[in-house]
Amino acid sequence: MHAKWAFVLLALVFGLGFVFLGIGSGSNGITDALQNAFNFGKSSGGASISSLEHKTQKNPLDAKAWRDLATAYETKQRTNDAIIALSQYTGLRPKDGDALAELATQYNQQASRYATDYQNSLQAAAVLTPPRAAFPPAATSPLGKALADPKALQDPISATLQEQAQATQQTALSNYQTAIKNAEGAYQKLAKLTPKDPNAQFQLGQAADSAGDTKVALAAYKAVVKLVPLKTDPLRTDAEARIKALVPTAKK
Repeated sequence: MHAKWAFVLLALVFGLGFVFLGIGSGSNGITDALQNAFNFGKSSGGASISSLEHKTQKNPLDAKAWRDLATAYETKQRTNDAIIALSQYTGLRPKDGDALAELATQYNQQASRYATDYQNSLQAAAVLTPPRAAFPPAATSPLGKALADPKALQDPISATLQEQAQATQQTALSNYQTAIKNAEGAYQKLAKLTPKDPNAQFQLGQAADSAGDTKVALAAYKAVVKLVPLKTDPLRTDAEARIKALVPTAKK
């Protein structure tokens, strides 16, 4: 409590300082500073994340508490936590299409982050890999054998760093595949809940497409074509383009 009042006092001092200096005149001066001080640690909905977490722990069947907690996490860009909260909520409210779409979006954001991690790990591994000679010696020569084994030219520290980069790369790839598969699962539930919605079908097609699930992707894209009668509709033309691209793959 003493710490909070100290923070309020500091906010007041800085606010008065801005007024005296002629900075931030109008309603965005002291008032906002004091409001921010009293709202310190709270989510956009007014309740702190810790209080919402406590509420869900106390009553795990409280769907609204899970929904509010998910929103609070999203506000703070805590994607992994938001996914957990939304998963709990949709388990309690499986027919909430908006929440399912939101959950799928969070999975997509998670997958995007893992994809970035994967690309970064690829670059790190490339930097640590010894370059190949433009005119390598005979493979049977001692130097040729050394060049054929990149680790032979590395010091132990570089070798360890490269192994760590490769491990990070595999972890990021695995995490990406899991996240995109989870996004597909969320969109499948949404498409089942709203079978006449071409947008839900198209989103399912995209998620399945990214997950390498050709069978599900084709079925979803074909559903879009059936649900959108206008042949010039971008949603339909995009779906038809993906069907054309995926059909050869499906035949293999």
